[in-house]
Amino acid sequence: MNRTLYTALFYLGLPLVAIRLWLRSRKAPAYAKRIGERFSIGLPPLQSGGIWVHAVSVGESIAAAPMIRALLARYPGLPITVTCMTPTGSERIQALFANEPRIQHCYLPYDLPCAAARFLERAQPRLAVIMETELWPNHIDQCARRGIPVALANARLSERSAKGYGRFAGLTAPMLAQMSLFAVQTEAEAERFRQLGARPETVEVTGSIKFDLSIDPLLLARATQLREQWQAMERPVWIAASTHEGEDAVVLEAHRLLLSQYPNALLILVPRHPERFNSVYELCLQQGFATVRRSADEPVLATTSVLLGDTMGELLFLYALADSAFVGGSLVPNGGHNLLEPAALAKPVISGPHLFNFLEIAAMLREAGALQEVDDAQGLAVAVQRLFELPQDARKMADAGLKVLKANQGALQRLLDGLDRLLKH
Repeated sequence: MNRTLYTALFYLGLPLVAIRLWLRSRKAPAYAKRIGERFSIGLPPLQSGGIWVHAVSVGESIAAAPMIRALLARYPGLPITVTCMTPTGSERIQALFANEPRIQHCYLPYDLPCAAARFLERAQPRLAVIMETELWPNHIDQCARRGIPVALANARLSERSAKGYGRFAGLTAPMLAQMSLFAVQTEAEAERFRQLGARPETVEVTGSIKFDLSIDPLLLARATQLREQWQAMERPVWIAASTHEGEDAVVLEAHRLLLSQYPNALLILVPRHPERFNSVYELCLQQGFATVRRSADEPVLATTSVLLGDTMGELLFLYALADSAFVGGSLVPNGGHNLLEPAALAKPVISGPHLFNFLEIAAMLREAGALQEVDDAQGLAVAVQRLFELPQDARKMADAGLKVLKANQGALQRLLDGLDRLLKH
């Protein structure tokens, strides 16, 4: 398949795209809004001549935030256009940069030549930075036609994804050859990009910027203050974060097992997607757990068994409230989520076995003794109970995680240096 055929198929598939948007809007009504932006129609006013950063959804937006803040500091005269594809990503971007007038935001238009061209004519960026592995052939081609360098930041490429791209070499190889920088997390991934057609001189192993996570000391102070308000300083508290469909029931079963030994245990349950907040709340009630919603700002009482984390932008704070952390997306084959966030907050980390999105990070934490993997509710309950009962072991796990984090920092600086070269070229 070449780009011409890909584009023709994309045009033919637009009715399916519309149906998908409609189906998603039934669960998340925000998908029915701002549809014009997805075709570069009705875009908000955009200052031109700056840097365009694309982060597909919430996780990438959070990962991109330190880089964006560093770019704002390095280039005080440049506006930064941040795009995403999802309403939750849009909410996160707007919340992260609400007080920064140089940040402008819209959805990334679909990967159609006309839509991509209209977007670039409006934004006229000097540099395009794409987070992780969100590669769109027509957007990249339109940048190349205008002489706009394109960088892939914090780039990831699993063996499975590389095989998928390899099946469409006629589309993939020319696209990768048009790009100017691949700031890749590991050497194995760097080699996959080269094999697929990236020019060797454009591929650099910079590491993962997710290690360059800094925690505001006020966050920890606020968490301690809230636990004091709950009168829960001595109470065992654990968090199950970024859970997906199929995991919540397992987590609640583990919590039920824990309650048989620790009747005052508190679970902070944080579903990954906002459209699931209501259904997970109903599940908690159906299973008989005394549950309060964080969004309702209700007090957590001695009788409260579950706090549902149904707010946006508070995940680090909710991690800070807990004694130990289970990271979701890993008991189901979703590939896991960022294990480094609880590690950065000095929390012992537990996950399921499905960690293919974070293989290297998981291996580092596992080898250091900072990660425990479980398979089911029984295993999860045992792991959490052990950390409740053996605080010295919990402290050793937490310290090991922090050590891994600090030993691998520096990727952000290496990435920024690479972007600086492209801007000065």
